[in-house]
Amino acid sequence: MFPNAFKYEAPASVDEAVRLLAEYGYDGKVLAGGQSLLPMMKLRVAAPAVLIDINGIDALQGWREVDGKLRVGAMTRHAELEHAKELRDTYPLFFQTARWIADPLIRNRGTIGGSLAHADPGSDWGAAMIALRAEVEARGPQGSRLIPIDEFFVDTFATALNEDELAVAVHVPTPKGPAASRYMKLERRAGDFAIAALAVHVALGTDGRVSEAGIGICACGPIPLRAAKAEAALIGRPLTEEVIVEASRLVPEDAEPADDLRGSAEYKRDVLRVFAARALRDIAKELQGKVGIQ
Repeated sequence: MFPNAFKYEAPASVDEAVRLLAEYGYDGKVLAGGQSLLPMMKLRVAAPAVLIDINGIDALQGWREVDGKLRVGAMTRHAELEHAKELRDTYPLFFQTARWIADPLIRNRGTIGGSLAHADPGSDWGAAMIALRAEVEARGPQGSRLIPIDEFFVDTFATALNEDELAVAVHVPTPKGPAASRYMKLERRAGDFAIAALAVHVALGTDGRVSEAGIGICACGPIPLRAAKAEAALIGRPLTEEVIVEASRLVPEDAEPADDLRGSAEYKRDVLRVFAARALRDIAKELQGKVGIQ
């Protein structure tokens, strides 16, 4: 099937893109990597009157550290983050998440900003950014604003972006101490959407206790979710086996899975519990050498 006819715009700057969004309003749709939008257009699930292609805007590419945060441009490709060795020591969750996204063809075209703006509850980046307590930088006619990731996802395929706003970057706080992360995903076959997935990020303070804890839940609710109870159970405590078991059991309490052909809600909750325990044990070994020894 072919998409409906549409007008094509290719702005050369962020300001021009914002102007076009304001001009066309609901009729305009941003084209980033196109890995979700174009298939929807071919099936005529989406039929925008105007396509605003932002691939030519250099300002939306790449990353840099600024004011204690890593700023990643919205048009940065999954594959770039997968292979960015300079980010792996301080921001390992980017590599660990990117390698699980679909297949190499999609990773070469898809973008982190496009994935977040699409707001799929099965988004790998959504869970990872929740774990990292990221902020989405939005630019509109009134200027720029930072949207905390917990406020960014409003509903399935719906975000806090206004019609005339463009997601231009993602900001991730730089860990203040030794940090480690894990992304764990269960899928029916390689490259598939998750049955359930979990992003875990932990940083330690000078006393060896957890100073930062972030746990993002993927594909187990209408939006990517935060395992807030489990995070609270980790803060201020050493990563002992007892603490890990306690926190892992709390993770499913913040999930909202549904029964479907991929598995029952009960099964998905148990997957999250197992993933949390595995991730935290791996992180404890990486950061401290051995679980239970400080």
